[in-house]
Amino acid sequence: MIGNGGSDRPAAGGGRGRVWSARLLLSSPLLARVLALLLTLAVCGYLILPLAALFTRTTLALFLGSLQDPTVLDALYLSMYTAIATMVVVVLIGTPFSYLHARHAYPGRFVVDALIDLPLLLPPAVAGLALLLTFGRNGLLGQYLNLFGVNIAFTTVAVVMAQIFVASPFYLRQARTSFDGVDQRYEQISWTLGASPVRTFFAITLPLAGSGLLSGAIMTFARALGEFGATIMFAGNLQGRTQTMPLAIYSTMQSNLNGAVTIAILMVIFSFGVMMAVKVLTLGEQHA
Repeated sequence: MIGNGGSDRPAAGGGRGRVWSARLLLSSPLLARVLALLLTLAVCGYLILPLAALFTRTTLALFLGSLQDPTVLDALYLSMYTAIATMVVVVLIGTPFSYLHARHAYPGRFVVDALIDLPLLLPPAVAGLALLLTFGRNGLLGQYLNLFGVNIAFTTVAVVMAQIFVASPFYLRQARTSFDGVDQRYEQISWTLGASPVRTFFAITLPLAGSGLLSGAIMTFARALGEFGATIMFAGNLQGRTQTMPLAIYSTMQSNLNGAVTIAILMVIFSFGVMMAVKVLTLGEQHA
């Protein structure tokens, strides 16, 4: 018993010494900088290397040549067309909705907030299936639309509807936050001076919330541009009709890898441009 007790005390002392040594090392400014540098390199490397692999997989000549491919051109045109249409529809409907939602309290508003955020949490394939079961030929509403010869599924309209479903929360959330950030005293002063609510909205509220609304619109465009799961489930994958750039990558990567890489590089460029635009707008708003 005495021997065991004596052997435990040095071990405990050695353990405490190692703990203190670790604490001293972690508290060292130099070591902290080294760890920060290593972690930064690891994170950036993990994010950059896959993107760099896209650019090293092709050459400028192959890239420019692939831009003449009808599949690439059709996908590029359709993606830009549908993403812009989605952004316009979301902004036109989402702006007044978000303003009223931000300015007026009503029973169940938290439920509406949850419904707005729900598409962000749903897998895109679930969203596409839900849209198909609603607006498809035999869907909940589609069966009645079909009586009038209106078929939505597997059309370009279906692409836009799928993109609106998954991308609209980006604008709706940002718009409400932007309107919440506008001091209501400015609106009240405008009303006191005789301006109508509509004129006050366009002359006072909208300009003050403008940078946030623009950021939300850009993010909506980017999300619509990259949509895949909901589109392929609800609209299909028909070249020139419903095949957007993500779907074209999926279709061509087996038979035309250069074409798939070209589309992927275009999407990386678009995404980087969108990110930089949002960063510039955000920094401008912070310095304003």
